[in-house]
Amino acid sequence: MIVAGAGMAGLCAAARARELGVSPTVLEKGDRPGGSMALSSGVVWRYCSLEDFRRECPGGDPRLQRLIFERLDDALDWLESLGAPVVGAETANPRTVGRRFDPRGLTDALLRAAGDVRAGRAFVAGERSGAEDPLVLASGGFPVRLARDSGLALRSNPWSEGDGLDFALGRGAAATAGMDEFYGRSMPGPPAEWGEDDFVPLAQLYGRLARVFDESGEEIAVDPDDWSENGLVQEIARRGGLALYVVDRRDLGRATPYGTISEVIARARTAGATVEERDARVSVHVVAAVTHTIGGLAIDEHTRVLDKGGRPIEGLYAAGVDAGGWSTGGYASGLAAALVLGLTAAEQLAS
Repeated sequence: MIVAGAGMAGLCAAARARELGVSPTVLEKGDRPGGSMALSSGVVWRYCSLEDFRRECPGGDPRLQRLIFERLDDALDWLESLGAPVVGAETANPRTVGRRFDPRGLTDALLRAAGDVRAGRAFVAGERSGAEDPLVLASGGFPVRLARDSGLALRSNPWSEGDGLDFALGRGAAATAGMDEFYGRSMPGPPAEWGEDDFVPLAQLYGRLARVFDESGEEIAVDPDDWSENGLVQEIARRGGLALYVVDRRDLGRATPYGTISEVIARARTAGATVEERDARVSVHVVAAVTHTIGGLAIDEHTRVLDKGGRPIEGLYAAGVDAGGWSTGGYASGLAAALVLGLTAAEQLAS
């Protein structure tokens, strides 16, 4: 068994496979394991009900959504059993249920359980000999390519170019809807400079409390039901990627997931973003940044990659955001999908 990618999905697949008596080899293109998981806030969550999941991601595959919803709680217990450190037993969001892990500790726990993980080793087609050597694609989708092609900022690991997607499409795999959709955040706009350590603390997650304008000065309507603000970020991207958040001074003390609005804006200013104070308002220039793609390879509920006729391609599986179809049309936890789909792939291969 070969696993392409040592992020959340790939490490979970390898760790579970070892528990079940399979000897996986994990090939990681980057120079470290952990992928974008290691750069995240570490919250792994699901919606409170399957009906909520369907409503929030209406274009998603009901089979995959049910799989993620029904398996996640036990999967979180499994992560804890590996020694992954929990820093919060709740998500602090009434719409969701889950746990917050320390990202570094989570990566280390999975790395210990996964076994043979080879960093700096990109998967190449010749390393898979056939059906007797199955392949789990867990290379992190194609956020680097999407950001580059769309002229957007990147808020993910720098290696997920779409290698898994290209490999499978070249072998007749089908892609899902939503190939232009992504999960992302508004981040401090140019000339601000920020890196991997800033992905969480510099997220400008207060669009619902601001007036938002695109580059031309046209106001962007903020949907009050867009609780995650992912829809807002994608609308900013469709309008060129840059926007202006205008906040009333009376709201500066209101909370965001990463501190008060005032504190988040102060961090943006320190990073070099253009922040203007005029009369009773504060304006912050932001940029849409891609974290992970939403479209991807079509899979079934066993994580088998499907061809254009809906038939499984022998020996080929996809997990994490190499797989699409579970959050199309909305937003759901990428770490939860990576965890559940990684476990499912391992169990399918070991059966």
